[in-house]
Amino acid sequence: MEVGNGASYCNCVVETETVSVELYYESLCPYSANFIVNYLDKLFTNGLIDIVDLRLIPYGNARIGANDTISCQHGPYECVLNTVDACAINAWPSLEQHFPFINCIEKFVLAHEPTAWDACYKNTSLNMKLVGDCYESGYGKKLELQYAAETNSLQPPHQYVPWVLLNGQPLYENYEDVEEYICKAYKGTLPEACGSILKFKSVNENGKGDGNRFTLKDTLVSSI
Repeated sequence: MEVGNGASYCNCVVETETVSVELYYESLCPYSANFIVNYLDKLFTNGLIDIVDLRLIPYGNARIGANDTISCQHGPYECVLNTVDACAINAWPSLEQHFPFINCIEKFVLAHEPTAWDACYKNTSLNMKLVGDCYESGYGKKLELQYAAETNSLQPPHQYVPWVLLNGQPLYENYEDVEEYICKAYKGTLPEACGSILKFKSVNENGKGDGNRFTLKDTLVSSI
């Protein structure tokens, strides 16, 4: 709008950047499955997902061999599911579409029934043919090789899975406290859930008196 002295002001809404969370994982790792099902899934129910840009990178501790063959830590079936995840992410780029499908698969992994994951087809109204075509055509392997290159170029290198980055910084062994880190890293008006999350963590940490862990958290948060 114009003011009397000729200066102009803009009634603009300044957008606050979301918090970047990247998960490097492998499909049959029980720790990865637990993190997806019991931690990341909470972001969708408590509203934190509104301030988060979440990416899933399904490759983990796999290795590339001769002729671009891929060997997975938990065997060939893990390579199958990693590729299915990669195809789902490619076929349905929206997080609200591919995350529920991947979360469904990981629930079967936690239940020690990984081969029953095809039941997840029935839990979605999305076009599963896109995922099947991606896998059968070999395009899924190309996606996995891309994820391999991304994972292997991490600095610092990933040490284990799940390997979680928040705004590009690894959370190391504190990855299960991802909600706390999100709330502390976000620069805008915090969602209501952050109030209880930060209060609970503060009380819990003070009660435990784990000085080394608290110092590490402070260091990580200050670098994000």
